[in-house]
Amino acid sequence: MPLIKPDIESRIHSYLGGICNHYESPPIIVGGYVDHVHILCMLSKKIALMEFVKELKSKSSKWVKTIDQDLDSFYWQDGYGAFSVNPSEIDIVVKYIQNQHQHHSKKSFQDEYRSFLKKYKVEYDERYVWD
Repeated sequence: MPLIKPDIESRIHSYLGGICNHYESPPIIVGGYVDHVHILCMLSKKIALMEFVKELKSKSSKWVKTIDQDLDSFYWQDGYGAFSVNPSEIDIVVKYIQNQHQHHSKKSFQDEYRSFLKKYKVEYDERYVWD
């Protein structure tokens, strides 16, 4: 749902970056659009990806609920996508995350995610990706 409004967007991104730092996974960039976020970070060897994402979602959703009364029922979706990035392509990913608003004026998050899955030959069942 498009709940990440412009007036709170940078605060949410900063908070997520703080959680990354707390788990010794320094953020390179946190960005996104009204209905999703992208986090490019150096994942610590001390925490499993699944646990890291669980903590990001749990801590940030609790915090988001405190910043605006309209977000009392805010929560992240159950799933997530995680991709490793070739160090030589970090600049490309940073630019991609910086341009989310422009990018999503032309392409929905769902279409974008499907194209990632196809590009990297990840098998998926549409029924389980969005529900």
